[in-house]
This record gives sequence, structure tokens and C-alpha cells, in this order.
Amino acid sequence: MRMVYFAWVRERIGTGEEDVSPPANVTTIAQLIDWLADRSAGHAAAFADRARLRAARDQAFVALDTPIAGAREIAIFPPVTGG
Repeated sequence: MRMVYFAWVRERIGTGEEDVSPPANVTTIAQLIDWLADRSAGHAAAFADRARLRAARDQAFVALDTPIAGAREIAIFPPVTGG
């Protein structure tokens, strides 16, 4: 599955995207974030405050409790503001 990161999430992780293969017990985006947080200090810093994170599954905004089964791409980013 392709992970895509934006804004300060990308900066803290050190890359804009990566391919991952989470274990079978990781079934939601929230669990995926927890699993990714253990990959590096940058991932841990980016995902330390889950309240500041938003997600998209295959380019559609979703809640963090959304299942990842069948997803081709998960994007993680800070809240989007407009003006």
C-alpha cells in the first residue's frame, strides 16, 4: 500500500511517500498510524498527536477508524484550512 504524507507530516518523516506492508492485525487507519509510529523517530514525531491528523483513503477524506482493507493509497496530513 502506498502511504502519502503532506506538510509537516512529510517534513517530520523525511519523505513524501513510501510503500508499506502492514501486518494482518492492522485493519484501520488508526492502527496503521500506530504501527507506522514504530518505524522511526520521524514517524513517531509526525504521529505523536493524532488529534492533529487527517486521512484520505484512495483520495477520499475518511475518519481514522476507517478500514484499510483493499486500499491502494492512504494519505496522512494536517487539518486543511481555507480562506
